[in-house]
Amino acid sequence: MSEMTTIVIFGASGDLTRRKLIPAFFDLYLKERLPANWRIVGVSRSPHSDDEFRDKMKLGVKEFARFAFDAEQWAAFAAHVSYHAGNLTNEDEMRALDQALLAHEGEEVANRMYYLSIAPRLYESALANLGCTGMVDESGGWRRVVIEKPFGHDLPSAKLLNHAVHRVLDESQIYRIDHYLGKETVQNIMVFRFANSLFEPVWNRNYIDHVQITAAETVDVGHRADYYDGVGVVRDMMQNHMLQLLALVAAEPPASFEADALRNEKVKVLRAVRKMEPEEVARNSVRGQYRAYRDAEGVAPYSETATYAAIRFFIDNWRWQGVPFYLRSGKAMAKKFTEITIFFKEPPHVMFPLPANATIARNSLSICIQPDEGIHFSFQAKVPDTAARMRTVNMAFQYETAFGPTAIPEAYERLLLDIIKGDASLFSRGDSIELAWSLIDPILEGWNSDHTTSMAFFYEAGSWGPVEADRLLARDGAKWTSGCQVDDS
Repeated sequence: MSEMTTIVIFGASGDLTRRKLIPAFFDLYLKERLPANWRIVGVSRSPHSDDEFRDKMKLGVKEFARFAFDAEQWAAFAAHVSYHAGNLTNEDEMRALDQALLAHEGEEVANRMYYLSIAPRLYESALANLGCTGMVDESGGWRRVVIEKPFGHDLPSAKLLNHAVHRVLDESQIYRIDHYLGKETVQNIMVFRFANSLFEPVWNRNYIDHVQITAAETVDVGHRADYYDGVGVVRDMMQNHMLQLLALVAAEPPASFEADALRNEKVKVLRAVRKMEPEEVARNSVRGQYRAYRDAEGVAPYSETATYAAIRFFIDNWRWQGVPFYLRSGKAMAKKFTEITIFFKEPPHVMFPLPANATIARNSLSICIQPDEGIHFSFQAKVPDTAARMRTVNMAFQYETAFGPTAIPEAYERLLLDIIKGDASLFSRGDSIELAWSLIDPILEGWNSDHTTSMAFFYEAGSWGPVEADRLLARDGAKWTSGCQVDDS
């Protein structure tokens, strides 16, 4: 008989389990990618029977799973799903859970994944109880712990949390999850760069003028105001998702496709990103707040929490010296999309006759992460029946067109499978978390210092953010552009 793999979801009564985790596991089950002998145990303080928990999860699968719901398939899947009422922060209740898991696993070798879908303030006590009860001891099979973001709220808190984690777990047992890195197009960045000899020779300061990374949301703060106010867009998006995208774009070729090789290269990039002094923050960043933000329930009347940020970073290494990386993210914006666009330098000499003061548009390469996953390349082509008039044209690859409408898996699906397989390539390591905070903390401190205005710039909901963000790029002769959208932003 094959060894048992038990997936324990703490905080299972929460929204993440219903919307993301169980639907992702169900899709993996339909693809026959789960281990031969597996079970899922939901754990939270709420009193539920197994059937009540399964019924609640079934509603989530019907709404969020990628494949059409089939009652027989669900019944077969649900037979592996059970529920245990317990408090992760109570040592005695965790011992009772461990005994219940052991009773089901028997004397066979049994692996366990613990998913901490809980409030970040509970991480330390949860990890301590997993340690003191022996539930992360690997003498009877592997033990892996999944931690959701946010991983700290600044560098000191991230260091304290890393210390708490390492008191109980080896780094190889920790999977700090960032769902952005599970997106298919993000994973394709490395393949695109290093499996195609066309692009890597020009992927450097000699040919690239600048890089833009955008994560725009049309939704406002909504029901997350109690969490979001005081956190803001930089902690919510920049410190994790967007710096990880920057690291993937800028990394050197790893020696192999192993997890540590890739993560080492990403850490090297973050080490090379230039840290800002307080007096430099105003020159290299813009923060904004949409006008209706303070009217949201749970937001302080005079809150200065940024709902928009645009930041210019530089990477001080041989490949990227002098190339600006512009990162922007915001809520209540005109369109929802996430993309990375690389803008190449203009030709050194233009032999073609151009109108007065005209220039040739830069070539650009856009990696479209959402909503329309794909890759777009823009270049100049001659307009027919003219002497040398040119127009920018687009060469596009779309995943849906090439592979079909169901080809792109949900991000959590890939990440959960990688945890089961023990592949940590797409997960953040402790040192990279701390490096990211070391870049973000000075920006937040600068915004609160005498070197910047005390108030964020307002912008209208449904716009592209404050006009000051346009000026940030204009100083370098650039403008915000979406290569994945029909029209420029």
